[in-house]
Amino acid sequence: MAGRGIIYSCVILFLFQLCLSSCAEDDLKKAPKLGKNVVLNRDRTTKVDIIYSDSAKVKAQGFAPVLEKVTETNGTVYQEMPKGVKINFLDEFTNIKGSITSDYAIMKDTEKTATFRRNVVVVNDKLTFNTEELVWDQNKRMFFSPKGVITKPDGTRLDANNFNATEDFSVINWSGGSGETYVPKGFAE
Repeated sequence: MAGRGIIYSCVILFLFQLCLSSCAEDDLKKAPKLGKNVVLNRDRTTKVDIIYSDSAKVKAQGFAPVLEKVTETNGTVYQEMPKGVKINFLDEFTNIKGSITSDYAIMKDTEKTATFRRNVVVVNDKLTFNTEELVWDQNKRMFFSPKGVITKPDGTRLDANNFNATEDFSVINWSGGSGETYVPKGFAE
């Protein structure tokens, strides 16, 4: 009877070792590697109202329902507005002279750019510009878009490719566009 208990114990011990040996394979080697830009920190602020000034003069005021400041492990810092943004451009008397709205925006601090995406609309007294992507380059003080639609107050409508504009939209350029324009009565006479 004692022999049977020893044999039973040996069988249990053998099965236990068999289970352990099947676990000896390193599953971590099979696990996917993490990306290089892992988020180290993400701070969320709601109902954001930001003032942008240059040379002690208020130039713009921005509103965002949600602003997330993200710091990645590689040191990259950016601010993301996943629920959209509205920016009002102000004149020297802080009157609104134009605006940009979009459903999403991201500001990259190291690159000094702001990218507006999805349903982007720029409005001022000279034009309305609709696009899906608009990039502001702070160093060049310019806006860029691969394509969009320019509508002027007189009803002129232009499909513009390679759009760019100065920071205040006083000078705009595009290439490869097409559209409709209206000529005032008596212009051709």
